[in-house]
Amino acid sequence: MRQDLVEIEPTELNFPFELKKQSCCSIYLVNKSNEYVAFKVKTTSPKRYCVRPNIGVILPMSSSDFTVTMLGQKTAPPDMQLKDKFLVQVTVVPFGTTEEDIIPEFFSKESGRYIEESKLRVVLISPPNSPDHSLHHASNDNGSLNPISPKLGDKEAPSSKDNQTSRPEYSSTLKSPSFTKESPIFAKESPAFSKESHALLGDSPHVAVKDSQVGFVRAENLQFSHVSEDVDMKLKVNALETKLQEAEKMIVWLKGESTATVQERDTLQKEMVTLRKKTGGRTHVGFPFLFVVYITLVGMALGYMLHP
Repeated sequence: MRQDLVEIEPTELNFPFELKKQSCCSIYLVNKSNEYVAFKVKTTSPKRYCVRPNIGVILPMSSSDFTVTMLGQKTAPPDMQLKDKFLVQVTVVPFGTTEEDIIPEFFSKESGRYIEESKLRVVLISPPNSPDHSLHHASNDNGSLNPISPKLGDKEAPSSKDNQTSRPEYSSTLKSPSFTKESPIFAKESPAFSKESHALLGDSPHVAVKDSQVGFVRAENLQFSHVSEDVDMKLKVNALETKLQEAEKMIVWLKGESTATVQERDTLQKEMVTLRKKTGGRTHVGFPFLFVVYITLVGMALGYMLHP
């Protein structure tokens, strides 16, 4: 069995799923061989995804990448699971091959070429700014997520057991019991703040989670919007490049037609010159033979009549 040509990272496509919003995922290919390697990407759902580029060449001991864009969906799939898959085909190509030199025969098994194939599955994940995503990470960090108490008494302090199981980042929003015990003066001087904080947490348990991650959510949303804009810009640039290539092909074709027309015109001119030369060689200088005979006969008749 031949050794693997490339290494694919990651081995599955993770898309943050939101209704009517597109998301992107990048796949990196690392060429572990000393030969030129060409790759081709296929999918079972071409109407749902856009792959750029879907073909390419990886130089020896170097890497390349392609971006998969999932278009915005109007409805969520059942159980947030998709059966879509991607197939990455890799094969060795001659030295110096470029992306324009890739032909379908490179990835045809009938030619007897060695083609390495890898299948990637699609996984939908919750967006980074969703409450489910935050609670899921919290449960993974602590093993279990304890619900926030709906109301805390103004004078009661949480037990040490609850303090040990609470998340560290919640400490910026919740009142720390150890800090209250060590600094009772601060707790007495600001009872209003304590009551308002506990009342707020009692009315909405998820507010603390959201408020503690506002900065991260905004940064991630900004980054995601930039990625979407970059993908849209790449698609527009690729479309313009395609139109430019078609225009260049049309210009080359018109130049060829113009050259052929000029050659035909020159050929016709040469033929006309040749015909003129042939026709001019047949002309005779002087009077025609029949005219001379006719004048002779007329002269003889007149002489006979004048001198009988």
